[in-house]
Amino acid sequence: MTSSPAQSSKPIGFASVEQLKQQLRQKSQLKGRQADEMGMAEVKKLLTLNFADLAERPDLLIEHLHVLNDTYLGLHDRHLLALAKLMNLPMAEVYEVATFYHHFEIIRDGEKPADITVRVCDGLSCEMAGARGLLDKLPQLLSEKLAEMSVRVVAAPCVGRCEQAPAVVVHQNAIVHATLEKVSAAVKGHQTQAAAPSAVDLEAYVAEGGYALLQQLKNKSLDREAVLNAMENSGLRGLGGAGFPAGRKWRIVQAQTAPRLMAVNIDEGEPGTFKDRTYLETDPHRFLEGMLIAAHVVGIDAIYIYLRDEYHGCRAMLQAELDKLKTNPFFELPHIELRRGAGAYICGEESAMIESIEGKRGEPRMRPPYIAEVGLFGKPTLAHNFETLYWVRDIVQKGPGWFSGYGRNGRKGLRSFSVSGRVKKPGVKLAPAGITIAELIEEYCGGMQDGHDFYAYLPGGASGGILPASLKDIPLDFDTLQPYGCFIGSAAIIVLSNQDSARNAALNMMNFFAHESCGQCTPCRVGTSKAAQLMQAPVWDNATLEDLNQVMADASICGLGQAAPNPVRSVQKYFSQEIS
Repeated sequence: MTSSPAQSSKPIGFASVEQLKQQLRQKSQLKGRQADEMGMAEVKKLLTLNFADLAERPDLLIEHLHVLNDTYLGLHDRHLLALAKLMNLPMAEVYEVATFYHHFEIIRDGEKPADITVRVCDGLSCEMAGARGLLDKLPQLLSEKLAEMSVRVVAAPCVGRCEQAPAVVVHQNAIVHATLEKVSAAVKGHQTQAAAPSAVDLEAYVAEGGYALLQQLKNKSLDREAVLNAMENSGLRGLGGAGFPAGRKWRIVQAQTAPRLMAVNIDEGEPGTFKDRTYLETDPHRFLEGMLIAAHVVGIDAIYIYLRDEYHGCRAMLQAELDKLKTNPFFELPHIELRRGAGAYICGEESAMIESIEGKRGEPRMRPPYIAEVGLFGKPTLAHNFETLYWVRDIVQKGPGWFSGYGRNGRKGLRSFSVSGRVKKPGVKLAPAGITIAELIEEYCGGMQDGHDFYAYLPGGASGGILPASLKDIPLDFDTLQPYGCFIGSAAIIVLSNQDSARNAALNMMNFFAHESCGQCTPCRVGTSKAAQLMQAPVWDNATLEDLNQVMADASICGLGQAAPNPVRSVQKYFSQEIS
């Protein structure tokens, strides 16, 4: 029998004022473990040396976690508790952010962190260059030679040094063309810090005419509209992968209500991609001037530069050059902050990057609204890739025809191809848009390595699919590869030979996607993991894989899950002999 409302209702008691105050005091007290005095003192002392506004800036949570992680080789419970209290944040929020990013090590009470962590890149280019052998042999070798210290060896996703494969990172020091001997020597010698690259510094850049264009904009001898027209007429498109016309993006954000912000993406986590690092290591102020020109034209109040954590040497150098600009500015600068990623490929997606800059888990946002309207801290935001801004100065100074005047096979512009794999001369190749893979290998890469015949290639990193050598004459550019089930993305080219297999390359990529899925949506989180399991079978279950492909492509929130099926479908279409 169902009771009536009158029967089921309970009497409401009235408390005194003092009783209500006591209840509020009890609710305001933290539940669970409390921060101890030692933890509070350690965190407060360390962070006040690095940051002035501790509690007022929840967006600095990841930066604070980095300081603690660097100092104590991990994040201890007592420090997380203290940090939560000092920042006036729930412990659950601090913990969920700390556990989201790969480069933060959670240290439980009673545990001791490893003295040195060695990360061996297991990306495709490094795997082809022998990374698996390093992963298999390094743990025993280092434990035998270095009994006096604890060394942890782990596999790591692409670290952005594919042209120098295999790459190993000893704490923060990248060992390129790594061998057992080189890694062992670095660990034994405690060579754990990255050296800053010898880039063109501020003084040298200015001596060669740097920042003259920006000064013309500031003193109004150059019109903002003229710059916008040059950007639009050049045909420059976003070079992070999406390919949205840069000039059009500037106009969209310019039309929004102030204040407007800018977020610069140098997370560059797509396997096979290293062009941004290469340019940053050599000519950082060309990028910074392009960034400041965009900020002036669009009307930007604050800029946040998001640099991937693996680029430790670049970060030290870039911060030093930014400090020089701020100390002796030639012109009024907007507010600029350099932010540090923490090892999450998903933060290359612009809305996930914005979440990370705000001090949160890097989970992509649902759209609409688009970040041009509601972006960083809820403000209209201009999001740009590093390389897009790198070309701004040349386009404006030399005229839009300079950039659009390049091209082959009916395409226009220049592309920076990150080429790795079985070629003699891997590296960043600045070549005309529309060049074919056959031309790129022969004209720019010195041909295939001795003893290797061209078999296949990935035209756009992990996400861009895989094509056979028989399709070597497709122009490489935006919109030319889609009819073949592929896309160029950030122009990361990985070349395979007859000693490699497309199915193994696809499996490597799917394992990467499964590892890097943020887990927010089920199609991506479950689909990538399940696909990786199915792809290990000698004969693929194509029907089940295609079901997964369809769900991931149709229902994933962001490009990671949507593009994850591309390598699988490429193997099914072009390399069926390998999976049947």
